[in-house]
Amino acid sequence: MLPVLAQAETAGAAAAAPGLKVYLPLVLLFVLAAAFALLSVLLGPMVGPSRYNKAKTSAYECGIEPSPQPLVGGGRMPVAYYITAMLFILFDIEMVFLYPFAVNANALGVFGLVEIVLFIVTVGFAYAYVWRRGGLDWN
Repeated sequence: MLPVLAQAETAGAAAAAPGLKVYLPLVLLFVLAAAFALLSVLLGPMVGPSRYNKAKTSAYECGIEPSPQPLVGGGRMPVAYYITAMLFILFDIEMVFLYPFAVNANALGVFGLVEIVLFIVTVGFAYAYVWRRGGLDWN
């Protein structure tokens, strides 16, 4: 009776295993990526150069001698470029979310239309907020 029970347990385990074997390459890929990242971080300081000089640690500004203070703003860096870049990224991500809707508009039907209108209205409120706060002004 005992060998029959052992055969039934191994048959049950073999039946459950094929579903998990599908994920083995994905798990191995994650393990390989994590090992590479960890190895790169740990091995970099050991293999890399350890002698530093002033030229290596200074900021590189396109071959121009770095200035101690920015020319514009009296020592403060203007953030208008960074704000504009962040706004561009925000509205660019909106387009990334709109593209799948445009591809599957017929399949999504009215539900998809309502969801995308709510999404556009939410982003529109963000745009109006930024506009009213002066985030788009270049003064």
